[in-house]
Amino acid sequence: MRRILFAVLAVVIAASTVAPLSAQGAPPQGGADQPYAVEYYYKCQWGHQQEFLQLFLKNHYPLLEKIKATGRILSLKIESPAYHTTEDGRWDYRVTIRYKNSTVATTSNPDEETFISELWPDKETYKKEEQRRFEILLGHWDLPVTDITPVMK
Repeated sequence: MRRILFAVLAVVIAASTVAPLSAQGAPPQGGADQPYAVEYYYKCQWGHQQEFLQLFLKNHYPLLEKIKATGRILSLKIESPAYHTTEDGRWDYRVTIRYKNSTVATTSNPDEETFISELWPDKETYKKEEQRRFEILLGHWDLPVTDITPVMK
């Protein structure tokens, strides 16, 4: 019992002498002119993952690539997990987008409707397929992330 008390006391003392990295919550992203990263998570109805990915690659990814060509987006990455998780924590696809800055990430792109018209002249098919893409989703969430990796000298 005495050893446990000493161990707990040592942990409390060590914790009180180390300054926290940041206040409670996520650290802020960089300045106004710094890249701004957002992870977009998609959880599909079971058995519809492939259908969702095909629709995403057909009807959304080309738009993201077109926006990337303007410089608003710096990089795009699409990932899926290698293993399964619990159902409540499951996601099927993560799209990570690094934007030029936070303003670009959080404001509407004035060229988006023009790009959509250029990429998909058959608007009815585009709308129908986009509706289907969202029908088979169970969940979608956006998570701005901050790289807090220390720079070692």
